[in-house]
Amino acid sequence: MITPAVLISACGSMILSTSTRLGRVVDRVRTLSERLEEISDRKQSGDLVKERQAAIYEQLDKFTSRARLLQRCMVTFYLSLGAFVATSVAIGVVAISSSLRYTLVPVVCGLIGALFLFTAACC
Repeated sequence: MITPAVLISACGSMILSTSTRLGRVVDRVRTLSERLEEISDRKQSGDLVKERQAAIYEQLDKFTSRARLLQRCMVTFYLSLGAFVATSVAIGVVAISSSLRYTLVPVVCGLIGALFLFTAACC
């Protein structure tokens, strides 16, 4: 039962760092949006203004893609966390019931959790 607990802790650490990265992306998008509004409010025309707007749009596109990727990673980390919690519960249930029919359930839950963790870590 110790191994799933260690992996639950690892998932928590990964979730924390990923949510921090997502927060930074959201802050950066807000800053770029404010900058874009400032440029639009000035009502200036010219090549320099259009270049700045194009650069901001390009950055917003990249940050949007990054935010979506981080959101998918967060979902996968949470699925992994749930699978490891299910593994711990399954180990306890198998130990209490002392039935040999369900001994593969914790193994399957652990493998599913490890697969989700590996998938999210590769994002």
